[in-house]
Amino acid sequence: MGTYSGAALRHPATPSDLLRAGLERDPRGPAVVSARSRLSWEALDELTGRLAAGYLALGLEPGDRIASLMPNRYELIAHYLACFRAGLIATPLNYRYTVAEIDHALDVSEARMLLTHVEREPDLAASERVARLPLGTIGYLEAENGGSAFQGLVERERHGSDPRPMTPEPGAPAVIFFTSGSTGPPKGVTHTHRTLGWMFATAAAALEFGAGDLVLAGSSLSHVGAFYVSFGALSAGAAIAIARTFDGDELLGLLRDDRPTVLSMLPSALFALTRDHGATRHDFASLRLCRAAGDKVSAELEREFTALTGFTIDEAYGLSETGLVSVSPPAAIRIGSVGQAAPGVSLSLRDDAGDVVEVGGEGRAWIRTEAACVGYWGDSTATDAAFADGWLDTGDVMRADPDGYFYFEGRRKQIIVHDGSNISPQEIEDVLEDHPCVDSAGVIGIRDEIHGENVRAYITLREGTERPRDVELIRFARARVGYKAPEEIVVLDEMPCTATGKVDRAGLKRMAEASIHRGRVR
Repeated sequence: MGTYSGAALRHPATPSDLLRAGLERDPRGPAVVSARSRLSWEALDELTGRLAAGYLALGLEPGDRIASLMPNRYELIAHYLACFRAGLIATPLNYRYTVAEIDHALDVSEARMLLTHVEREPDLAASERVARLPLGTIGYLEAENGGSAFQGLVERERHGSDPRPMTPEPGAPAVIFFTSGSTGPPKGVTHTHRTLGWMFATAAAALEFGAGDLVLAGSSLSHVGAFYVSFGALSAGAAIAIARTFDGDELLGLLRDDRPTVLSMLPSALFALTRDHGATRHDFASLRLCRAAGDKVSAELEREFTALTGFTIDEAYGLSETGLVSVSPPAAIRIGSVGQAAPGVSLSLRDDAGDVVEVGGEGRAWIRTEAACVGYWGDSTATDAAFADGWLDTGDVMRADPDGYFYFEGRRKQIIVHDGSNISPQEIEDVLEDHPCVDSAGVIGIRDEIHGENVRAYITLREGTERPRDVELIRFARARVGYKAPEEIVVLDEMPCTATGKVDRAGLKRMAEASIHRGRVR
């Protein structure tokens, strides 16, 4: 069997009416909790309505893109819901984005407005694109400090002359996620109201969310993983907990005080939480499920987490283009596997010729699901290259066992995943080659149990130049690409290249693996 399909799904709730289950069951019960705030379903609904009306009153119209550069706050949940309700296209930006990355995302999406935390204002002042936003920026400041434009927006009284939100068409775009490719700048993954509805329904069914759950997504709400987990939970009438940061103090506080039933995290952050000296088995006793996705769960993380908590991690696989793809049934987790095809998802493993591989063989994962995005914003060439006959070619290599459990084997696209963030090797290589001493650069990911992968750069030097200090090169890169900068620099006499003259990253990978076996970095 070469194609594996999950269970059928019921027709999903629409994103613009996502709170209905909770409102009908217990309108005054908790919908969103954080270390500082508690919102009932009716309070969240009221906040969302005010914000939707406020956005339209500012001059935004259905179909307009409104970008957000925000850390995790409960207001960000309300912002997304308000966009769904008003027919606006939410455009989340990674809060770690550099100025150049912010400008790129704003250019591609042609956003008309940006919601941003005021602590990013110094960076935005250096941006050429932010100054040209047709409707400017909305500054967010913690409510207790008062005075922010966002706070004024949600506290304003509604007026009879305010534009009234209209129910968006199912095929209308609802959100644009930016994700890295193997080369070139990030592309805008575009989901409609229809595909989002299916994405949330898939997560809710696969993770078995119900009204008694409190779901803690311990990662950024600007990333698709925390996004679909949180809204999938709300669509099923489950409450969600918002982690403002992802360190032990914040997460352990939520685990101890609010006793969530589901925890969803990136493996790197979960490793840090597991190794936090304050963590005890009792802290995790309320959980019925701990899900991890975004990178491979290492055997060491699995061992340490199980020793601490007494249960296993449910490893999953998902994409910005589709949401959740595979996960083990909570009662039948297989260690090392990313699970079975999620409800509503079909997975096919194929070789380079497009033929289905035999059970146990490795192949590229192709996905078909109603939750698949409609393409890449403004990039029909990239869309046509990724999709064929309703199937998405992920480029990721997997194998399946006879029971339909999948095992992740590697990324064909050579993306580096560091702390859950996708990093394009080409981008770092281009930056390093701008240095006056660097002739060529090749960048790869080095496996790390804490961070998933660390960035290592191999370089050759220009003739007649002296070798710069590693710290100088790292600072040079960090000033241009921020957190993506390499942690290690290795100088080579000659850069390995493919037959077509491109940097042979696979060869560098083999070189790195050989050096590990020899016990030295080279």
